[in-house]
Amino acid sequence: MRLQGKVALITGAARGQGAAAARRYVAEGATVMIADVLDEPGKELADELGEAARYRHLDVSSESDWADAVAELLESFGRLDVLVNNAGILAFSAIEKTTLEEYERVVRVNQFGTFLGIRSAVRPMTEAGGGSIVNVSSVEGIGGMPFLIAYAASKFAIRGMTKVAAMELGERGIRVNSVHPGMIDTAMPRQAAGGAELDLALIGRKVALRRVGKAEEIADLVVFLGSDESSYCTGAEFVADGGATATHSLWFS
Repeated sequence: MRLQGKVALITGAARGQGAAAARRYVAEGATVMIADVLDEPGKELADELGEAARYRHLDVSSESDWADAVAELLESFGRLDVLVNNAGILAFSAIEKTTLEEYERVVRVNQFGTFLGIRSAVRPMTEAGGGSIVNVSSVEGIGGMPFLIAYAASKFAIRGMTKVAAMELGERGIRVNSVHPGMIDTAMPRQAAGGAELDLALIGRKVALRRVGKAEEIADLVVFLGSDESSYCTGAEFVADGGATATHSLWFS
């Protein structure tokens, strides 16, 4: 029970990587607030996980939503030990065709949401004597990819914010790290492609492990970072991409 007694808030937890993390956290002994804007699947997941989980509607780009969510969590569970800033959206668009509104929509969720999450966790984690903040970035926070101008900008920002927060909050016992998944088999890339059927196996063949990742594999990493096993890790980048960032563009699979 690697997270026994810990209280965690996981954003974007109604499905995909967030839901996988919520399941693993409960399995490892944590109490979890599942936060999302997808109310129906979020409530279903909380019901599935039982008394150790509770669903809360949370628009991560809203200051008031964050204040209300953290207040409810503290009233219900008394403390906050782990925050997983997982909520995010993906949108493909060529630079010249990307409107300011489209760009801002991605940045507000991915970047603003992470900032508000970090800020909201400082006081309760300080009062608890420390904690762990896990910011989910991407391999697009390490290297660029065409048609992802807003997404890459937001994920690079998360990488930078992680390091600043780690420096500021370390003396309070609060660790802050970023996770950088590669292509993971979830609904997000298909939705970003307009619901088109994507051949993820083709993408998987381009990386060293010759496959795409699973949400459960990212959840395992998020468990490690939320647990005391990572007690000397802060301000760091944890990549889980099957080897996508191990090479450069001249490599042909």
